Amino acid sequence: MFRTMMKAKIHRARVTESNLNYVGSITIDEDIMDAVDIVENEKVQIVNNNNGARFETYVIKGPRGSKVICLNGAAARLVQKDDVVIILSYVLVEEAKVATHEPRVAIMDENNQIVEMLATEPASTVL
Repeated sequence: MFRTMMKAKIHRARVTESNLNYVGSITIDEDIMDAVDIVENEKVQIVNNNNGARFETYVIKGPRGSKVICLNGAAARLVQKDDVVIILSYVLVEEAKVATHEPRVAIMDENNQIVEMLATEPASTVL
């Protein structure tokens, strides 16, 4: 049996741009992608803290060091610049490995800098 587990989380990233005139996806700074082990074309879930929207899309690489978080295409209708979002990816984990599975969680500041990396989601509020 497999369980669907959180693989990666970018917590409280700030949307830098939304671009309706694009085919679709989310553009993420490649440095941030590397930190949480998200790859180009990977499916992600986006949660908008400002309006409660939840949706899925796929990732495209943004320039390294740019701190870009840009929602493209139809997803651009669900966010505005400066909204705070959570970006999640999931993985299927064999039952025998569930107890030792450790996601990569990046806690972001208001400038999309990683301020802390976690190997688990703490049982408390993370600001």
